Amino acid sequence: MAHYDLEEQEQIDSLKTWWKMYGNLVSGIVVAASVGVVGWQGWNWYQRGQAAQASAIYGVLEQAVAAKDGQRVKAAAGELTEKFGATAYAPRGALLAAKVSFDAGDLKTAEVQLAWVAEHGQDELRDVARLRLAATLLDDKAYDEALKQLDVAHTAAFAARFAELKGDVLVAQGKKSDAKAAYQAALTKLDSKTGGYRDVLQQKLDSLGEAA
Repeated sequence: MAHYDLEEQEQIDSLKTWWKMYGNLVSGIVVAASVGVVGWQGWNWYQRGQAAQASAIYGVLEQAVAAKDGQRVKAAAGELTEKFGATAYAPRGALLAAKVSFDAGDLKTAEVQLAWVAEHGQDELRDVARLRLAATLLDDKAYDEALKQLDVAHTAAFAARFAELKGDVLVAQGKKSDAKAAYQAALTKLDSKTGGYRDVLQQKLDSLGEAA
């Protein structure tokens, strides 16, 4: 029994020695892990709260669109981008508000709203915003700025649209040869299932004749 107690005492002494050497490190790791878990849970709670508030504001924006209340639309979209820009509702709201602004003939406001989505949106929403912004700039005769929006990386699904719109801008600039190349590039990016759209592009290309 004495031998057992001695062995047990040696294990206790060894554990004490180990704890003196590494106890602070272990405690620090435990505390850091606990803080990380609490921080993660807090962040998730914050994100859910932000999304809930953004959803409510987006609902107000949709109601304002239905009521054709341009000022409320602008205010709600502005609140989304300023306070809830990290949520998915902000770029969607800005796109919706930009359409209202454009339809009302307020191109400058539409351009600002679309530019925000082009900078902060993700993937398809970003590409849609850039296409609409380029089209708005084309209507505003800001041709060089429109081309800048089109000469950026974009998803393959929108490749033909980007090339087509680039052709439209070049036609407006009187650069028929470059426009023809853009329309040809757009045609090469289409698949066989886009018959109607292919016909539109072909008509645009044919309308340029033998552009030099």
